[in-house]
Amino acid sequence: MPNLPSIVGWSHTPFGKLDRPDVEELIAEVAVAALDDAGIAPRDVDAIYVGVFNNGFSSQSFEAALVGVGHPELARTPSTRVENACATGSAAVFSALDHIQAGRGRVALVIGAEKMTGVLGADVGDILLGAAHRRTEAGAGSFPGIFGRLAEQYGRRYGDQHDSLARIAAKNHRNGVRNPYAHMRKDLGYEFCASPSLRNPVVSGPLLRTDCSLVSDGAAALVVASAEVARTTRRSVLVRGRAQANEPLPLARRQDPLFFAGAQDAFLGALGEARISREDLDLLETHDCFTQAELMQYEAFGLAEQGKGGLVIDAGITERTGSLPTNVSGGLKSKGHPIGATGVSQHVLAAMQLTGEAGQMQLPNVRRAAVFNMGGAAVTNYATILEQTR
Repeated sequence: MPNLPSIVGWSHTPFGKLDRPDVEELIAEVAVAALDDAGIAPRDVDAIYVGVFNNGFSSQSFEAALVGVGHPELARTPSTRVENACATGSAAVFSALDHIQAGRGRVALVIGAEKMTGVLGADVGDILLGAAHRRTEAGAGSFPGIFGRLAEQYGRRYGDQHDSLARIAAKNHRNGVRNPYAHMRKDLGYEFCASPSLRNPVVSGPLLRTDCSLVSDGAAALVVASAEVARTTRRSVLVRGRAQANEPLPLARRQDPLFFAGAQDAFLGALGEARISREDLDLLETHDCFTQAELMQYEAFGLAEQGKGGLVIDAGITERTGSLPTNVSGGLKSKGHPIGATGVSQHVLAAMQLTGEAGQMQLPNVRRAAVFNMGGAAVTNYATILEQTR
């Protein structure tokens, strides 16, 4: 596969409530750092793709042009902002990959960033609800409300999943302790994640606070290069396959809201393009905006039949020591979920595993990894297969 692009460099801020005052500073922090990591000069960048959701997090828009504000040497490089709800980061990655594979350039810089903690909590909920179909779903009040309803419906059809959701939360928080970039580096334990309390209240339906991803600030960047350029860099990770698939925005218009068919199409499509099977994967970084989402993704990806996703976590399949370690970074649950940065971060952390640079997170013998990032309630779905090169 000589013409496939590769990821050749990256950078990543910590996620959390950061002192950086705005997204402009976050973008500036990661932009040239990723180029330096790749050993590529700013003058050699052919295109820049910036993923920022915004939608009210900041009055400063036009984020594509902010790259050149922080780094004047990039001010004349073609730069485009990309937005696709919670999959904004992966949309930027795919746009850069398209640019390289179309032969329009040899090097593209991808930046994902979000400053979420600068607005009030109630405003955060309303801003994020813009990624749902307001006309039919605003009554849920928030995205936790939407996923709380899904969890209730799932429980009525397939039985109570409280134990499995708590195990997913505990797994991801346990993994997050090893991640120096994570918003919350604390092993909360199964009992805490399973028990409603003042510190872990019910948020919506059966979902507790530990079932919901964190409101975070942060940024990540990566450099995508053509095969020709990747042969000259100190290390590279091949983008072997990828796919995007969509579902109707209103959940009520889907054939079955309790099965993420778009996620299945994207995941199987990426495997098909890579010409491998699920059993060939050594790692999965997936979009656990809520523990219910990770549970349903197990089923979409074929790890379990519909309604039996809980068996996957119960059997330890997705633990660090399991056959498909999932969210060894801590996932969105522990690492945090700065919207525009999330998809880029997932690709960066998977690439670090493949090059043996993941520090305390590192798994042994990682050759192939899958990344799954979704926007809304699995409305837009992106899956990528990454492979170790050198």
